[in-house]
Amino acid sequence: MPFYHKAVSLVGKFFSAVSHDIGIDLGTANTLVFAKDNGVVLNEPSVVAIYNKSRKVRAVGLEAKKMLGRTPGNITAIRPMKDGVIADFEVTEAMLRYFITKACRNTRFVPPRVVIAVPSGITEVERRAVRESAIHAGAREVLLLQEPMAAAIGVGLPIDEPTASMIVDIGGGTTEVAIISLSGMVFTKSLRVGGDQMDGAIANFLKKNYNLLIGERMSEDIKVAIGSAMPLENELSLSVKGRDTISGLPRTVMISSTGVREALSEAINGIVEVVRQALDQCPPQLAADLVDRGIVLAGGGALVRHLDRKISNETHLPVIVAEDPLRAVANGTGAVLQNLSFWLNEEY
Repeated sequence: MPFYHKAVSLVGKFFSAVSHDIGIDLGTANTLVFAKDNGVVLNEPSVVAIYNKSRKVRAVGLEAKKMLGRTPGNITAIRPMKDGVIADFEVTEAMLRYFITKACRNTRFVPPRVVIAVPSGITEVERRAVRESAIHAGAREVLLLQEPMAAAIGVGLPIDEPTASMIVDIGGGTTEVAIISLSGMVFTKSLRVGGDQMDGAIANFLKKNYNLLIGERMSEDIKVAIGSAMPLENELSLSVKGRDTISGLPRTVMISSTGVREALSEAINGIVEVVRQALDQCPPQLAADLVDRGIVLAGGGALVRHLDRKISNETHLPVIVAEDPLRAVANGTGAVLQNLSFWLNEEY
């Protein structure tokens, strides 16, 4: 019997030595892959182009995103993730297989162990769907790590200390808010509002106020170029091209950051409200810690101009944007990879 356990241990160590363990931030908008000892090796849009009849994959990632809104009738470019969870099981599996294969190219000898960050609010059925998709896509072993925990680890918060740390991770499909102490989440809430909802709000604003139809990529470009959560010292403007809803012809309009801010206000107010709920339910002693430590913002949504100031004004707490907000979750999965055997015994 001792010999058997020793043999199993040796096999496990051999697999760990020759496999290429990876961490995946499986986002609604983008997927990032962190390879152990190599950092983030892949950052591509979570988009898949498929043939309509056969459902075969035509392109994945960057190549597929270029096709959004520009495909011929026999091809559709879709986002298989919606609100941070799998909306299309089959296509997500194909996308994961592409990303895993690409990340492990030239190093893959045995299937990799994979850490995948998932929203804290997903159901057990959704968790099982993510795990099974990863296994079918080529993973040997899968650890699901809740996104706020991954983000907190990725930005360097002292999660194991007996003091409160608060993280707000604003992704493409969800906003994750968590208060963490002693490696556990005292409070966590997943709001299905993020960058995609902001983009949709901008598109609706232009349709309603300018009779102009624009695509997903244009909406995102507008948000990045002139979007803000609070008034700017010098308001910005941008020339936007689209299709007139009345004439059906291409048209160009000039929009201001003031109008875009109005469009974004509902989504931003929703995020602020969840932050306030978290603080309201935080135990008094931990709330006192946050007066000094403040709140850390991560994710792509953290880059919206003056969002940190908006949240600070509403909560009266210091708010800091993480140094590398776009890679916070991916970096967190990478940190977990360094001690994966320990983490596999727990689910965070």
